This record gives sequence, structure tokens and C-alpha cells, in this order.
Amino acid sequence: MVEQYLRIKKIVHHAILLFAIILVFPDVSFAQRPIEGVVVNVAAGDIVTVWEKGKQYKIRLYGIDTPELKQKFGPKAKKYISDVVFNKDLTVIQKDIDKYGTIVGMIYIADKCLNEALVKNGVAWVYKKYCREDFCNNWLQLEQEARENKLGLWSDDKPIPPWEFLKRQSKQHNNQ
Repeated sequence: MVEQYLRIKKIVHHAILLFAIILVFPDVSFAQRPIEGVVVNVAAGDIVTVWEKGKQYKIRLYGIDTPELKQKFGPKAKKYISDVVFNKDLTVIQKDIDKYGTIVGMIYIADKCLNEALVKNGVAWVYKKYCREDFCNNWLQLEQEARENKLGLWSDDKPIPPWEFLKRQSKQHNNQ
């Protein structure tokens, strides 16, 4: 009887400790296993669908934003990512889940980071509001180099960031 009491007390103690850790450190997440699959759909320059073992996952690329499809470089961004990832084996490392339930992650093809490649090649902005990792500073440098070399969307004199484009669209829609 005493042994059973002590065992239950230990289990309760561990449960309380785990609960306290979660309360004190809410940003601690339990690591997700990588998704290893094939891209079966490209919805936009920064959204793909990955098929893994009979299941589909919608993935938004972490830390970047590409032009919207209705923007000047939007269709080119979608084609670029399609050419790079469609029907290719890749690995997704989940960073978050957005408010729509979409996985936000890093995509790797043969150990190369797609998110970073899009910035480096002038296909995407670093989304400073959401890019909070140490490597984001490196990505900002890559973005600056793409600007200076007028790569991709930076060939336009005044490219409009997608978040600004959407804000303007919303404002126009509300004024009608």
C-alpha cells in the first residue's frame, strides 16, 4: 500500500513539474518529426503541398514572403518554386503552425534550404516580422545582395512587398 502511494505521488509530482515547465516556458515545443515527401502542388511562391505516406501537408515557407499571384512577379515566383520543387523529394522541418492550420517550415532539398535560396535568388523578401532565428540576419544580407544585383523581383525599380500589396488591396476593397 505504501509503495503504491509513493508511486502515485511520484507520478503526480512529475505531472505537476511538466505542467509547470509548460506554463513557465510556453514557447518550448516538443520537436516534430521531419516530413519527408514529394511536392504534389505549388499554390504560390511560398506555399506547397507535400505528399508523405498517403497524407498531404500544406506547407508555408518559414521566414519569407513571395509576391502574391496578382502582383507583377507573383506568377514568376510560383513558376520558379515549381521548377525547383515539383515532384522532388524533400524534407520539411516544422517551425510553427499558422492561424489557418498550415504548417510553417523550412524546406530542404538535398541539404539545401529552399527558403534561403528563394531570398538569395531574388524570389522572396525576408519577412522580418516572422523571421526570428539567428540565420535571418544572414538571409537579410542575401536579400541585400539580390537587391544590389537586381535579381528576380529586384529588377523592378520599386517592388511592393506582398504584405503592403495585400494591405492596399484590402483598403481598395473596403473603399468600394
